[in-house]
Amino acid sequence: MEGDGYRSDLARELGPDARDRLVRYAQVWTTSDPDSDTAPSTERQLDLQRILVDELRELGLEAELTEHGVVYGTLPGNTDAPTIGLVAHVDVSPDVSGENVKPQVFRYDGGAHPLPAEPSQVLDPAEWPELGNHVGHELVSSDGTTLLGADDKAGVAEIMAAVAYLLRNPDVPHGTVRIAFTPDEEIGRGVDNFDVAAFGAEVAYTLDGSDAGQIQDETFSALEARVHFRGRAVHPGYAKDILVNAIRLAADFVAALPRELSPERTEERDGFIHPTRIHGYAENVEVRMILRDFDEEKLESYAELVRNTAAQVGGAEVEIRRQYRNMKQYLDEIPRAMELAEEAVRRAGLEPKRDLVRGGTDGSRLSEMGLPTPNVFTGGQQYHSQREWVCVADMGAAAETIVHLVQLWAE
Repeated sequence: MEGDGYRSDLARELGPDARDRLVRYAQVWTTSDPDSDTAPSTERQLDLQRILVDELRELGLEAELTEHGVVYGTLPGNTDAPTIGLVAHVDVSPDVSGENVKPQVFRYDGGAHPLPAEPSQVLDPAEWPELGNHVGHELVSSDGTTLLGADDKAGVAEIMAAVAYLLRNPDVPHGTVRIAFTPDEEIGRGVDNFDVAAFGAEVAYTLDGSDAGQIQDETFSALEARVHFRGRAVHPGYAKDILVNAIRLAADFVAALPRELSPERTEERDGFIHPTRIHGYAENVEVRMILRDFDEEKLESYAELVRNTAAQVGGAEVEIRRQYRNMKQYLDEIPRAMELAEEAVRRAGLEPKRDLVRGGTDGSRLSEMGLPTPNVFTGGQQYHSQREWVCVADMGAAAETIVHLVQLWAE
């Protein structure tokens, strides 16, 4: 049907399957927890992982769930070709509630679209111009009280839809395809327990991008900073020249950071320093921050800025740890991975858009660990908010891109 957003009959076949899977998966609560020291960080992620193992086995594939919450599956090849991997993560961001998600499937008619359970949450092309390109298309969103979880359950659904299609059509040539669904990507620990050697792929692709046609070979490099302020307690009625309020120290520290280095004032290749959490009480406060840039030297300068600012405020201990590195230096060593991804996008009827990720993916660390892993679009938009949505036709195009990608590696 014209105007529904589909670019091909294959995408029209795959889109509804991916949509139905996303609707099912989105209703499973899988929020990860940055304060947990277990792997996975939350038991609830295993609820979806067990479903995925069962679905892979029902398709006739070998599949396992490891003790650390990683699902591995294998689609045997039907021709002599390199083994490639497909990766997506099941956890959702802790920034917004991911519990009791109620997916909404609707045709978008244009303009502002209030979400049904919380009309103050509005899908609006004035805020997000990409929405204006989807008038007349079928979309999936939450009801406005939670996030949807398309980041990255749309990627999970698209991989499953593509694999199911390949099994229904054994005449489509492909090598062995390894599948992995990871936990805890949103808190930077998605591949802590990923066995690259056993996975056995020459190259892998994460399905964790956004706009249709987008493929990515560059991400931020990332640090996390935790700044601990220790005050001095005393009864406030007798506090003069004695009390040291850690809350005020933390507030002064955050206020002293350059506003021009905040996410809300940066774009493209600009990095940032982003406070994500403050918790504690008058005697003891912790500020958590993420530091991001595409350039390692700039990133280290942000770390030094945090240390110096904390020292000027006083009473602070600074802990900085590495989260992941820009994957471009590793992917430049295997240009074929991106070249075939671009051709797969073209075969799906789209113009490939080589882009950078203002964030990270499991592919950032997998590439560093020796498994080159570019990122492919899912169609999801406005991630980490109640206004998250995805176009079903774009999901079909993503699943079709996977089908073409495995064929191209077999050619």
